[in-house]
Amino acid sequence: MRNSRAKQSRFRRVAVIAVAFCAFASLPLLAGARARSASINIVNNSGREIVNLYLSHADADDWGSDLLPDSTIATGQSFTIPNVSWDQSQLKVIAEDGNGCFLSTVVSSSGDSTWTISADAQADCGH
Repeated sequence: MRNSRAKQSRFRRVAVIAVAFCAFASLPLLAGARARSASINIVNNSGREIVNLYLSHADADDWGSDLLPDSTIATGQSFTIPNVSWDQSQLKVIAEDGNGCFLSTVVSSSGDSTWTISADAQADCGH
């Protein structure tokens, strides 16, 4: 009887240690699963007015809603998207000019980013 209780006691201790180990081992995974938050500054040096701005996952074309619904980014001006929360380490920023052409870049969502759209940036105009 005593031997049986001793075995049960050892089993419980081993089980508690195993559960604690698994809990501590999973903490880095849980920390990485949080949404990241950052701001993105878009500087328009392209020579064209930006009329729409979207965000998407870096590896997909799942664009969100227009972030410039009532404004534009004129040449020489900038626009900041504050407090972007994202579930991956990168996100795609897509800008549309007044002619329906698109420019995009991928930025890190781990910290604040700046995207400067230059005059020689190649736009996708569907051609």
